[in-house]
Amino acid sequence: MIQDFSGKTAVLTGAGSGFGLECARIGAARGMNLVLVDVQQDALDRAAAEAEAAGAQVLARKVDVASATEMEALAAAVEERFGAPHFVFNNAGVGAGGLVWENSVADWEWVLGVDLMGVVHGVRLFTPMMLEAAAKDPSYRGHITNTASMAGLLTAPNMGIYNAAKAAVVSLTETLYQDLSLVTDQIGASLLLPYFVPTGITSSERNRPDAPGNEQLTKAQLIGQAMSNKAVSSGKVTAAEVAHKVFDAISANQFYVFSHPKALGNVQSRMENIVSITNPADPFLARPEIGAKLREQLRAP
Repeated sequence: MIQDFSGKTAVLTGAGSGFGLECARIGAARGMNLVLVDVQQDALDRAAAEAEAAGAQVLARKVDVASATEMEALAAAVEERFGAPHFVFNNAGVGAGGLVWENSVADWEWVLGVDLMGVVHGVRLFTPMMLEAAAKDPSYRGHITNTASMAGLLTAPNMGIYNAAKAAVVSLTETLYQDLSLVTDQIGASLLLPYFVPTGITSSERNRPDAPGNEQLTKAQLIGQAMSNKAVSSGKVTAAEVAHKVFDAISANQFYVFSHPKALGNVQSRMENIVSITNPADPFLARPEIGAKLREQLRAP
């Protein structure tokens, strides 16, 4: 666990908006060196300028986290500028909806590339650097936080591609925690599981190279997009509040980080179904009107 953040280095992907930007702001306020990573240049430039104005040492890089080559170049640049990082926040994410059989190969490659492989690259490249630093310095402390989603636990309908990516991040991060515990006590891990929080993810298509126009989206995809936009934009928990939870978890060596702990009732219902070998229940048990509306819209002629 990291108790003193001053002078430590943080690598944050998706740093131009949402949780990444808010964590960068906290890091700057706590005297950290910041490696800001985003695929959107203008957002990245604004985040870097703000962090530098706050007094932080900043390395800003435009990177597609799905690219192994670009992430490898990033890791080399981080090591050259700051050495091994102390905090790695694999946070960059995109969203896509629709009935699971409707998604194209391009859809799968885009979402899995960013949401899953972006985390994979962050883990495989920075963990060895952190372990090497820990072996050399008994006082070194590091932490890796990966952003999944409640979607990775709840498997809500009409967003299967996103669910699958985030479920993989859940499994990957739980395994990372177990693997780290085998080899070191100096590096911790956390799993961020946000629910409906206003960030930039509902407009993530803006950064997709081959983004389809609305005229190419299916009925289910358009309905899912509208419902997601409404749910996320009306969220009461802010990205800044979630970022503070992330830093609290680092200090406390807390693994699971939830933006909406009250939503855990739905997770419990799902797990009880699995243990009792019962068919999956409605993931909207607490809000049945959502599932009913979605079913009605999709079955309408």
